[in-house]
Amino acid sequence: MQIWLVSPYHTGSHQAWADGYTRHTRHTITRLTMAGRFWKWRMQGGAIELAAQAVHLLDAGVAPDAILVTDMLNLPAWLGLLRSKLPNHIPIALYMHENQLTYPWRPGEGRDLTYAMINWLSQLAADAVIFNSRYHHDAWFGELPNLLKHYPDYNHLRLVDGVRTRSCVLPVGIEADAIARVANQTRLTPTSSPPRRPVAHPPLILWNQRWEHDKRPDRFFALLHRLRESHVHFRLAVAGENFRQTPAEFEAARAQFADVIEHWGYIESREEYLALLARADLVISTADHEFFGISVLEAVAAGALPILPARLSYPELIPSAQHGECLYADEAELYAKVQRRLRLPSSAPPALQASVQERFDWRVVAAAYDDFLAELAAHC
Repeated sequence: MQIWLVSPYHTGSHQAWADGYTRHTRHTITRLTMAGRFWKWRMQGGAIELAAQAVHLLDAGVAPDAILVTDMLNLPAWLGLLRSKLPNHIPIALYMHENQLTYPWRPGEGRDLTYAMINWLSQLAADAVIFNSRYHHDAWFGELPNLLKHYPDYNHLRLVDGVRTRSCVLPVGIEADAIARVANQTRLTPTSSPPRRPVAHPPLILWNQRWEHDKRPDRFFALLHRLRESHVHFRLAVAGENFRQTPAEFEAARAQFADVIEHWGYIESREEYLALLARADLVISTADHEFFGISVLEAVAAGALPILPARLSYPELIPSAQHGECLYADEAELYAKVQRRLRLPSSAPPALQASVQERFDWRVVAAAYDDFLAELAAHC
């Protein structure tokens, strides 16, 4: 099949998602993209540029069998601009990386319902809606009626059930096999036996998430302070992207933990990033928000033990047999699990790494996307 992949905000995890699917699909992907900046303008006006790109392709005879678009596209506007060009029978699937209804806004910012309505109108216009996690799916449909009830009349609440019926969950893929292969080659200690570290070489704690308020870096660094006060030894690596002004917690923590920092800052090189993952013993999340969790999955694929909230999307990522070891209910349990692992270090269960490879490697995920889009095209 010929697939158009339409991505208005083409950077970070959105670009990695598009790249991964393009590498592993059995179909032919043609990408229509825009630079990943000015997200509000992308949702408001990106349809104009992307419609122009679509017209250029259609005039050149490059018509798709199916179209996969992301949640940053104003799909009704895009279709309206193509009404005389794009055949009506071509099915469109909308992939919800995130949504603007339940995504937490930064402190001091009020929620603008304009962008949540763009998400909703796009879902109405799509033939199928794909969420990246069950948590994301449920959070959206749990809050959507409240959004529609906000408006005084003609809110068409009855349409929610129809969109829910044509919605499904397909995860984001990662290069799990490649990550595991690199990690297994570079780790000094085999994953099948407990590591033996000298006292001067304590376990490495990894933060590899975005430097944003919703990831709660304040909670993460408070945990590290408590560990130090209890004389629990660790090393620290802080990676992850920062798209805006650096939160104050990071600059303060860089000075306070300077003596144990092994790495600090975003890593441009993929090889260097994978090498860091391979050295990590624990990957910790203190997030208040997570629709999926790519960075955590990558660390687990490399062999790190995850310590994660027992909520959001995280329980879906971890096999149920490891929930007791990897998930925490509150800050007291977070501290207890982390300090126990640091005082008595041992390797992550091999079943964790194997589960990520079996469920989230791009070879598996891309095949599921391929089958879904082929089925969608066959019935439209």
